[in-house]
Amino acid sequence: MSTYVYGITTGSHPSLPDGMEGVGEPARQVRIIKEGDLAAVVSDAPEGLRPKRRDLLAHQNVLAETGAAASVLPMRFGSVSPDDEAVAGVLAERADHFKERLEALSGKVEYNVKATHDEEAVLHRVMSENPEVRSLTEANRQAGGGSYDDKLRLGEVVVAAVQHREVEDAAELQRALEPVAAAVSVGPESTGWLANLSFLVERASAEDFIAAVEEVRKAQPHLEVRLHGPLPPYSFVEPGPSEPAETHH
Repeated sequence: MSTYVYGITTGSHPSLPDGMEGVGEPARQVRIIKEGDLAAVVSDAPEGLRPKRRDLLAHQNVLAETGAAASVLPMRFGSVSPDDEAVAGVLAERADHFKERLEALSGKVEYNVKATHDEEAVLHRVMSENPEVRSLTEANRQAGGGSYDDKLRLGEVVVAAVQHREVEDAAELQRALEPVAAAVSVGPESTGWLANLSFLVERASAEDFIAAVEEVRKAQPHLEVRLHGPLPPYSFVEPGPSEPAETHH
């Protein structure tokens, strides 16, 4: 039977609570596979698993319970291996990598920050900042609205200015929050968001990070900023290109 993997932790991790249940209907018993200095938190994989609310919560709960006692590398929902032997094989093969990541992520959580523009506020901002938009708007107003071509030209200039503002705002958001985070991972571009960023944050300084997000909200009222977390550090299980290079002595 295939094996569902919740996360990877150290072999010395305290044992799991008795009768801990994971994904599936009925819920599968959670168990540990040990290999060398590492351990995988697993259960049997249910057939045809779908990301239903109950199973997503079960996955998160197993990680929360495991992570409460020690550092854990979270696997994303739906991580399935052919069998227990295959899981043990991966633990052995990638032992150095997993140990380095466990150390790097110890005591840290992930916060996801997404931002979008408040449409009306960003248009006001573009009007006040962009001389070309201002002069075209004024010319059209004086011409009683302007011709079709004039309106089209103004529309194109406004769209270009808003897109430029999106790029600037995304970079500014990252610059403002990076100093209070240990690492940043840029998420896939998704429709509707000008920024989708995940930050690795020391659990002990999470309040500083949340305060920095509030500062951005105050300083950039034309931005709508959504903060989601604390989460298991899913985005940092593999070292990202935007993380500082590990220094080896």
